[in-house]
Amino acid sequence: MRIPKTFLLAAAATAALVAAACSPAPADQQAGGAATPGYLAVADPAVGAGGELDIQIPVDSGAASGLDPQLADVAVSWQLMSLVYDTLVTVGPDFTAQPALAQSWDTPDDTTYVFHLREGVTFSNGRAMTAQDVVGSLERLMAGQGVWRAQIGPVETVTAVDAQTVRVTLSTPYAPFLAALANTPAAVLPMKEVTDGSLDLTRTMLGTGPFVVESHRQDVSWTFTRHDGYWAEDKPGVDQVNITIAPQEQARIAALQNGSADLVALGNVDAPELLTGVRGATVGNQSTTDFYYLMLNSNAPGGKFADERVRKAINIAMDRDAIARTALNGLGKPTGVTPAGLPGSCDPAALPSATASIDEAKALLKAAGAEDLSFSLAVFSTEPAPVIAQVIQQQLGEIGVDVRIEQLDEGSWAGRVYGEVPATFDAAMSWFAGYASAGMVAQWWNPEKAVFNLGFMKPNPELNQVLDTAIATPEGQDRAGALRDLCTAVDEDAQMIPLVTRPALVGYRTDAVSPTLYENEGYGNLLRAIADYRLLTK
Repeated sequence: MRIPKTFLLAAAATAALVAAACSPAPADQQAGGAATPGYLAVADPAVGAGGELDIQIPVDSGAASGLDPQLADVAVSWQLMSLVYDTLVTVGPDFTAQPALAQSWDTPDDTTYVFHLREGVTFSNGRAMTAQDVVGSLERLMAGQGVWRAQIGPVETVTAVDAQTVRVTLSTPYAPFLAALANTPAAVLPMKEVTDGSLDLTRTMLGTGPFVVESHRQDVSWTFTRHDGYWAEDKPGVDQVNITIAPQEQARIAALQNGSADLVALGNVDAPELLTGVRGATVGNQSTTDFYYLMLNSNAPGGKFADERVRKAINIAMDRDAIARTALNGLGKPTGVTPAGLPGSCDPAALPSATASIDEAKALLKAAGAEDLSFSLAVFSTEPAPVIAQVIQQQLGEIGVDVRIEQLDEGSWAGRVYGEVPATFDAAMSWFAGYASAGMVAQWWNPEKAVFNLGFMKPNPELNQVLDTAIATPEGQDRAGALRDLCTAVDEDAQMIPLVTRPALVGYRTDAVSPTLYENEGYGNLLRAIADYRLLTK
């Protein structure tokens, strides 16, 4: 099973693509030029609705496992499906739960959630959404095989109190529950049609969201048209969304320059500088909770990382600040397993690996009889991953460890890392989506729950206990301590080592589109507020 992660962006563009012109307005100034806290940009509601929005992104995973949102396990799928599907709650720019299909909710105790459903919501086939659709969707998610089943928590019962009210009871407290409901795999589905067999969710998307799918050509394009019966007043603000799959970053930058795209996803961390001075174009750096991490294979033949002293030495030797500065142009941040930027996240500078010295790392290698350690590091070729690997290579050289970088295309990399149990690679680098609650992503550190990493990670019962405590502890002073304990336990286990957060860059035409973009994003959803967008040219 592949772990949920956001889409990987394409290689760096060259400066030769950049044409000199007047500087555009900053990305955080929209709707009269006033910056709005928590947003890179806010759509101007005074601009009339209508028109076609043209977007370019690098990857299309829309048919990899079918179109069923409950089986979606990568963020590009969540992003595309969010145009069609709505969830009970969403997350605001500060990661707090906000109303969506549920206009409000009550929590009479730590294990009970009562959702009051919004009236007037219809699926795009015209049928009204009911409480039974909500109940059936959650029950189907819990009974299914999708990866999000592990994140939704210990749901015990889901019942329809009446036509507009749903009660969810958990078996134990679970702090990330609302955050887990805010992601696309937890969307409300048309369960009447699913149950009677008139709808195959793997082939057809049918939701309550702002758009419907007009056409889709795998790895080529998507076309979405407005859902005229959408429940949000005066939304969506555009009639059609055309999404082109453009794997080459140079092509996306060129489309932004010549105006053939209104908005593009970018991966080159130098893109803001490269596009400075291009008239009508701007690039916003959207902070994310995603983060890069290093996998040390504890199950590999030969046992290079079976000894925790070796793993700890590797962890100590890595300077996360230097990785962020050198490989990410200062756009990423050092992080522990609770993603930097999320409320309650621990301070990575206070972790045991950050407070230990290079001499201590060398002593650990000597005690483990691994003074001449050498290993191969598998890394996908998409930028900036190769640069991060080179920085790691240099840093580990300082403690006498020889790292050979094995750079692969993403498909070959995935086969190398996830294709065998037990896995045969030495070490590998990847990244996680960090989600919207500080303890959520840490659940993948339990390989018996995550499954995808059983090939290279040994279960750690002590770590699992700390993890279970952290996700069950409600908000408050005790939760902060539980999260710190979790960060420390992951740091000392050092089988999957968090490194730095992964920035997401979005370029758009300030003379063509007025978008709404969060300053911070937890689910890799560049298009989270697309229903708000307004086109300045029709």
